[in-house]
Amino acid sequence: MEQLHSRHRQEQRDLQARITQKRKSATKKTRKGINDECAELERHLKEAQDLEIANLETPTERNEDADIPSTDPEPVLEKLDSDGIEPQMQNLAIPSVTTKNEETRKPNRQKARLARRAAKQEHIVAQAAEEAQDLPDLRQREIDAMRTLYSSRGLQEHGIRSDGHCLYAAVADQLITHHHGLMPETSLNGRTAITESSGPPYKVTRFVAASYIQDHADNFLPFLEEPLEEYVGKIRDTGEWGGHLELLALAKVYDVDINVLQSTGQIDRIESGSDKTKLTLWLSYYRHNFGLGEHYNSLRPAS
Repeated sequence: MEQLHSRHRQEQRDLQARITQKRKSATKKTRKGINDECAELERHLKEAQDLEIANLETPTERNEDADIPSTDPEPVLEKLDSDGIEPQMQNLAIPSVTTKNEETRKPNRQKARLARRAAKQEHIVAQAAEEAQDLPDLRQREIDAMRTLYSSRGLQEHGIRSDGHCLYAAVADQLITHHHGLMPETSLNGRTAITESSGPPYKVTRFVAASYIQDHADNFLPFLEEPLEEYVGKIRDTGEWGGHLELLALAKVYDVDINVLQSTGQIDRIESGSDKTKLTLWLSYYRHNFGLGEHYNSLRPAS
């Protein structure tokens, strides 16, 4: 019995050596098939050895003439070598287990980046909204302050459209309200090119301001950041905003003083510089109340 066990152990070692060598020579495509064959060899050897042990332990039941199955793995291995696992495995398509992960890995990272970006933007918006709650409502404060100033000075506001022409439209409304007329008494270069019926009133005041600045270029050139012709062209032909220089030109050409009231109570007074001036125009100036930003309205006497 001991000799039998010793032989069995030797057979197992020999088989393991052959299996190890076979697995080392396997390729990626043939590995699964060789593993299955090696498992079959191990099962066959174990069954044969178990049968030998059983026959040795019960000699009265053993058939002396029966052939004991050979436990030598050599024939099986030789069959593997002769038939060849490689040709049989070449037709077997083994799907790559990494293909799907490789395809989905990048989209997953992209989705994660987008999610982080969206979360960051939401946080910024929420933070801005929270900070905005603590800020004063500048627009409403400006409106309330203006209403108080109008009441104290006996004025009422006439709204002017916020479209880039507001300064010229507000001055035109003041001139019409005070029956002054839109055509100035001062002689202007190209005056015959426009009349009071040439279009909306702001077009007349735009033309008058542009002509006065052009005729008195020496008084305005030091304050210009572009060529004179371009500057007066914007005043006359576009919706370019007006400011202090244009108010000064209008005050001089129409021989009026212009008061510009701000919500702080400050009054910017643009004077004509003439001793004959008898009329004062009133405009309101807003910094926060309109979509385009700075804005002028006309202030009429309260009725």
